[in-house]
Amino acid sequence: MSRQLSEQEQIRRDNLQAIIDLGLSPYPSPSFPINANAKDIKANFTPEKPEGYQEVILAGRLMSRRIMGKASFAELMDSTGRIQIYVSRDDICPDEDKTLYNTVFKKLLDLGDFIGIKGFAFFTKMGELTIHVKELTLLSKSLRPLPVVKTDAEGQVHDAVSDPELRYRQRYVDLVINPDVRNVFRQRTQIYTTMRNFLNERGYLEVETPILQPLYGGAAARPFKTHHNTLDMTLYLRIANELYLKRLIVGGYEGVYEFSKDFRNEGMSRFHNPEFTQIELYVAYKDYEWMMSMTEELMEKIAMDLYGTTEVQVGENLINFKRPWKRYTMYEAIEHFTGTDISNMTEEQMFAFAKSIHVEVDKSMGRGKIIDEIFGEKCESHLIQPTFITDYPVEMSPLAKKHRSKEGLVERFEAICNGKEICNGFSELNDPIDQRARFEEQLELGKRGDDEAMVLDEDFLRALEYGMPPTVGIGIGMDRLSMIMTNQPSIQDVLFFPQMKPEAT
Repeated sequence: MSRQLSEQEQIRRDNLQAIIDLGLSPYPSPSFPINANAKDIKANFTPEKPEGYQEVILAGRLMSRRIMGKASFAELMDSTGRIQIYVSRDDICPDEDKTLYNTVFKKLLDLGDFIGIKGFAFFTKMGELTIHVKELTLLSKSLRPLPVVKTDAEGQVHDAVSDPELRYRQRYVDLVINPDVRNVFRQRTQIYTTMRNFLNERGYLEVETPILQPLYGGAAARPFKTHHNTLDMTLYLRIANELYLKRLIVGGYEGVYEFSKDFRNEGMSRFHNPEFTQIELYVAYKDYEWMMSMTEELMEKIAMDLYGTTEVQVGENLINFKRPWKRYTMYEAIEHFTGTDISNMTEEQMFAFAKSIHVEVDKSMGRGKIIDEIFGEKCESHLIQPTFITDYPVEMSPLAKKHRSKEGLVERFEAICNGKEICNGFSELNDPIDQRARFEEQLELGKRGDDEAMVLDEDFLRALEYGMPPTVGIGIGMDRLSMIMTNQPSIQDVLFFPQMKPEAT
């Protein structure tokens, strides 16, 4: 059953047919060799030095139009911004046939259509930079009207499209009508570029590891499951790439990293999307103290590259990434924010304590999971400035190396910023016997009903048995980091196409 067209959509289809009836193509050859853009012209053109701007070729969307008889002003938007254009009938129609101006430009073009222009830059009597159009070409007809967003003389935006449902579902429209959104994603790319340059300069190798895995591992999470028809086997979308990267350290690389797309079949919120990106880095012969120092340096550099300062505004908070960051051990943080030292509590005592402070726990949870719930509920939201939480109980960290001097703890850290974890790292467990015992403990938790418990990976254990040097690793959540560095309140604001429920019909 065909969709009912709105009045505006029908008008645009009528205009499309009229253009075709004139013998013009509404979707001509894709080649249109531009040589300039709006941002460059605005930044560099002056009447005193017009060189280079006497024949500019631009392309973009027609965003406004003021018909004034034989001449008109309009606004063109390309990927860099908007610029005014001046269209004269006799310039674009130098012969007797004035159809291109009188019929096509004035009547059949619609806002949102792509056009290409050739002309020269000048300033109007009102002092506005403008392109005087000598040639005009229709490049693509738009069959749906864009939402109308207006900016008044004081710079105030009116009728902005702010509905998240529309913005996230139709990101292509959001990007057209909200230029600030495009800048968020440019900044996200800059974050990636800074990180790549930072790591490459240190000689670390960027690699790729499998997304489809016969066993999921490297984190405590519920996986997505699929089936490979040819091999007739169950596969899982990876929840992390840790175990494969450590195999590469076994193989002889001293530093490897990967920007990985990971998948976790869990809840959704403004901090969680089932498909997300993280970078994981593993470096041989280093420990978690070294990695914390490097993380401070990296985050400081990202802020400086984006803003020229270590201070970043995030909502109402001014976050300062300047080194050094504050540190708490896990037990210190819980005692600081709850007033209770839990370090010597048994699992039963800890369960009762969690209940007493209204932290939701159940009998499927082991000691480590209970501690994690207490920290998440009572501590995390208070940590606004970048803070390292260190020295986790061994039960919370099946892949981390036991602490060199503190019994029952591991050499692990998490960085918390603006009330949320942004990275997780530790001195890696490289004792295959201890690692097997930790995996077996996870299997027991799984039997108790913990559906996020890790599985036992025999091939990874075999790799460790060949020998892995002392190694440190870190995982940084790129989506949450992007939220903070671009001052966005929701993970959906830093994902081009966030996961959503099916659209209502």
